[in-house]
Amino acid sequence: MMWRATVAGARELLEAFGFDAERSNERSALVLLALLGLRPGDAWEDSTNEARGVTPIMEHARLWGTNWAPNTRETVRRFTLHQFVAAGVVEYNHDRPDRPVNSPRANYRVSPDALDVIRAWGTDDGEDLLAEYLIELPGQVEAYRAARDMHRIPVTLPRGEVVTLSPGGQNVLLRDMVEQFCPRFTPGGEVLYLGDADSKLALFDEEQLAALGVTVDHHGKLPDLVVWLPRRGWLVLAEAASSHGPVDAKRHAELQYLFRHSTAGLVFVSCFPDRAVMRSYLSALAWETEAWCASDPDHMIHFNGERFLGPY
Repeated sequence: MMWRATVAGARELLEAFGFDAERSNERSALVLLALLGLRPGDAWEDSTNEARGVTPIMEHARLWGTNWAPNTRETVRRFTLHQFVAAGVVEYNHDRPDRPVNSPRANYRVSPDALDVIRAWGTDDGEDLLAEYLIELPGQVEAYRAARDMHRIPVTLPRGEVVTLSPGGQNVLLRDMVEQFCPRFTPGGEVLYLGDADSKLALFDEEQLAALGVTVDHHGKLPDLVVWLPRRGWLVLAEAASSHGPVDAKRHAELQYLFRHSTAGLVFVSCFPDRAVMRSYLSALAWETEAWCASDPDHMIHFNGERFLGPY
């Protein structure tokens, strides 16, 4: 007997996999049906696990009578897909685990083991397969996590501690900023914040920033790297600009406002992988800021102002 896939059935299936109410709601059910490539009238045994990006997943929901607005994309990614991946039911970038998190080729697919359970859902073997799957799941999740972690980028902080960043993207430049820029231009400095394109932060010393008069309600507003120089009384605010985000006039004003209560002097630095990339942003860089290239780590370019590398 073929059991037809429905939104209600997908919700029951997610509950059977152990997901909470948020991860077994209608949105999550539609995401699961999209990942399985199922249309109204299909049976569970018709499920596939072709890799799909977030946009194709959202477009598939239209087949089930749902038309998600474009701004729903982040909700789908953060509040459903991330949890599916963490639970091991879905694999992220199975074809290339080191793919940058902001790559347009980023994709998700149902794991082969979970797919076997789903295809058998509603049959005599379905319950037994699910029970076996749940018993073996912790090991599967750990193996998947280990494979992902192999590709993370280790970064050695000025005091010798090591943190890791998600693979690819601007995080390669962030590593160079910490390991190349900091020893040369902020000796004795303490990294108070280090962003990550994936988790949005790799290090966040909220207490020390607050002691300097800086409080933020959302750390995503912070620059990519914040370094505190106690000896000079400076906060160095550095942006990684490999594909976007130098300190232009708009960002300069935003950071000045965000750090307006800082008791430390503010220094603004735009960091680039090389001079070719910097050249494309040259006309936009704000005055009274600095520019640094990882390809020429011993040098820095000063944009006007009465002093070199210092607050105003």
